[in-house]
Order: sequence, then C-alpha cells, then structure tokens
Amino acid sequence: MASTLATLSRTENGFRGTLSTLTIKAPIAVLENRTKKDGSDEPDFRVIATKNGFEVGAAWTRTSKTSGKDYISVSLTAPEFGKIFANIAQAPGGKEDEYVMIWNPGEN
Repeated sequence: MASTLATLSRTENGFRGTLSTLTIKAPIAVLENRTKKDGSDEPDFRVIATKNGFEVGAAWTRTSKTSGKDYISVSLTAPEFGKIFANIAQAPGGKEDEYVMIWNPGEN
C-alpha cells in the first residue's frame, strides 16, 4: 500500500504543496536546482520548508526501468522523522498539474 506524504502542484520552477504525516504538516517547495552543473552529482531539485526556508531534502530526475517514464526520486531528512525516501509522480486520476509524493520504504 502506498502512503502519500505530500500533495503537490506543478509550478514554473518545480512543485509546491504540503508535506503531511501523522505528526507533521508543513508547506514545502521542490525547486529546480538552477546552479547544477552538467554532469555533476548535485540534485536536480532542492526541497525547502517554505515556512522557515530550511532545506529538508533533495531530489533527482530518474527514468523507470519498467515503463521508461521519468519520475522524481526524493530524499528528505529532518530531526522529526530521520531520513525518508519518496517518489514524485502525477496524481492518479488527477489534473495535469496535480502530483503526489509517495513514500518509498524500499530505498536505503
């Protein structure tokens, strides 16, 4: 069963939405890393808690081995929850600009 961690809307430079768990509710932005140099290991996106401006994670564009479609792989870190891995994908049955961040417990 998939656990949705955030509902997001596509913006001009990434995504905006709310990270929600049983104990946390925080507005976030997943913003393009415009300073990334070609060929570097830097993340494609930075995850920012918009209430205080703290960076709480990073994300990389990946391609699914099974479907060949692009998705965004996210790593979040904060004292409240430790390290969480997730993926961003279009919301099921949603509109074109609606996305979800789904917990991915299988990554280490």
